[in-house]
Amino acid sequence: MSKPKEPEDVKLIVSIFSPYKELVKKVLEEELRERFGNWDWISPELFFDKSRYYEKEMGWPLYRRFVSFKRLIRPDSLVSIKLYTNQVEEKYSEQGRRRVNIDPGYISLERLVLATGKNYAHRIYLSHGIYADLTLIYKGKSFVPLEWTYPDYKELIPLFNEVREIYKKQLRKKK
Repeated sequence: MSKPKEPEDVKLIVSIFSPYKELVKKVLEEELRERFGNWDWISPELFFDKSRYYEKEMGWPLYRRFVSFKRLIRPDSLVSIKLYTNQVEEKYSEQGRRRVNIDPGYISLERLVLATGKNYAHRIYLSHGIYADLTLIYKGKSFVPLEWTYPDYKELIPLFNEVREIYKKQLRKKK
């Protein structure tokens, strides 16, 4: 019989993109920092060009940043975090169209998980209409993609490995 054990806290990461660079900055500084505290890592500005899926709703081109936050979270808080980021997206929407997209997730030593409201075969239902999407797994000395990993997440594995190292150091300091 397995004995239930609470998991380690995990590293909150967020992807945010918009055709409006200033809106990305505003949401990062005024919404996400206010709610989750300071970040300890932020990606360079990235051009979101692996899909035109959001172009009709949001416009083009799309600019993206990833951030990881200093404060670790409980893995089961991902649902409330996704519900909050949905509210922020709604707040900045105009005429029913999003102007910003915010995708939270977390990094643990073993995996990168994203929160989504869309069901699919590899996604596990959590609660309140939110699913966990296992996006990357850690194998050997790097994250590796899965057959369903988004193309842009495959290309950004070196960045996620950096964040994992920051997280690993945090865990060592806690012990």
